[in-house]
Amino acid sequence: MTSDPVIAWLLATDPAIAWQVQRDLLDASEDVWRPLRSRVEHEGWGARLLAHQDSDGQWAGGAFFPHDFSRELWEAEGQPWTATTYALTDLREWGLDPTSETARRTADLVGRNSRWDHDGQSYWAGEVEECINGRTLADGAYFGADVTGIADRLLTEQQPDGGWNCERAEGSTRGSFHSTINVLEGLLEFEKATGRADVASARHTGEEFLLSRSMFRRLTDGEPADPDFLKLTHPNRWHYDVLRGLDYLRAAGSNDGAGPDPGLGEALDWLRGKADDDGRWSLESRPGGRVWFDVDDGIGMPSAWLTLRARRVLRWADDTGGGGA
Repeated sequence: MTSDPVIAWLLATDPAIAWQVQRDLLDASEDVWRPLRSRVEHEGWGARLLAHQDSDGQWAGGAFFPHDFSRELWEAEGQPWTATTYALTDLREWGLDPTSETARRTADLVGRNSRWDHDGQSYWAGEVEECINGRTLADGAYFGADVTGIADRLLTEQQPDGGWNCERAEGSTRGSFHSTINVLEGLLEFEKATGRADVASARHTGEEFLLSRSMFRRLTDGEPADPDFLKLTHPNRWHYDVLRGLDYLRAAGSNDGAGPDPGLGEALDWLRGKADDDGRWSLESRPGGRVWFDVDDGIGMPSAWLTLRARRVLRWADDTGGGGA
């Protein structure tokens, strides 16, 4: 039992939240949180999403798009989020046990049956966009697929400023926040799986891209690069926001045994200021488009996902003497 009503609320939402609360906020031992994690496959959001999986391992019959999606539907609905790539990312973020038979079977079937819409590339070989390849690298490394080729490719595509950009093929020579966070998350998962030093080096350089911009500012004039970066967003999909950047740096710092960079003070103060009087964080933005189901109660409502992520970022900062008020 807990006397903290916010923790109690989080624990009661879904196994995908509860096991991470036990691990990241309550310091529970693995023998406590692992049984909770195993429930992701059989209960709640994880079970609901797995129920939509096709017999060939995919979702909605496609890698990036549903098999029957068209340009006309894109213009009418916006980008869809029901195909394989986003389902795998959801399952990774929710914590489907990668050693489970379901996870291993899924990774194998996707590798054998799914092909990228871009040019028919095999799924775990990746395609050409850094954002897509970053997420595929994270998902593949987490679920035990061989994604070495994607990692090697991304290392050659880092921009001179340390970031990555999906517009590189069109001539861009500078990083973007969106592409960079997707790639960084992928490199961190791959590094945890392989221990490769060259991946760690590229990751640290990419982190400096974010830190040198105070997590959301332009270098040229110091103004916010995009007002949407200062909106609490879930699910992020391919979009960047400050909380996503901070939660990545928390995970990277935990991996490296490091606390927050002193330059994170402004971003951490911003995050603290977003909490409501009850100590919860509310949803301010979410991408439109086709989904299997929502996991938040709507714009303006307290979000368990945002609250979990914010609480563990601030706990990391406070426990390690991080910046901010």
